[in-house]
Amino acid sequence: QVQLVESGGGAVQAGGSLRLSCVLSGYSSNTYCMGWFRQGPGKERDGVAARLIGGGTTYYADSVKGRFTLSQGNAKNTLYLQMNSLKPEDTAMYYCAAAPRYSVPSCSLESRYNYWGQGTQVTVSS
Repeated sequence: QVQLVESGGGAVQAGGSLRLSCVLSGYSSNTYCMGWFRQGPGKERDGVAARLIGGGTTYYADSVKGRFTLSQGNAKNTLYLQMNSLKPEDTAMYYCAAAPRYSVPSCSLESRYNYWGQGTQVTVSS
């Protein structure tokens, strides 16, 4: 059974930083996409950052470019999102997601990810 477990959310003031972590388990494929998505209060879920695990293009939403950095841990199934210069508009539930590479045209934020974690809350106060 595929599971995604997020951690690292919390409450910070504007300008602060947080690092989110996501661990994928129960997945047999060697090639897959992983990424972060978020849903703010009263908003639709949007893509934040995603990449092909093991290498390849990293995709970022325009709203986070230059502030957020996506990286892979030493363990292939771990993904991090370093969030710097946080803004109140970054407040949202952040979800980790994964998809087999063969099931999507690319690892972009517009692709349809199959597996989702429960989410971790990020709250940024002004």
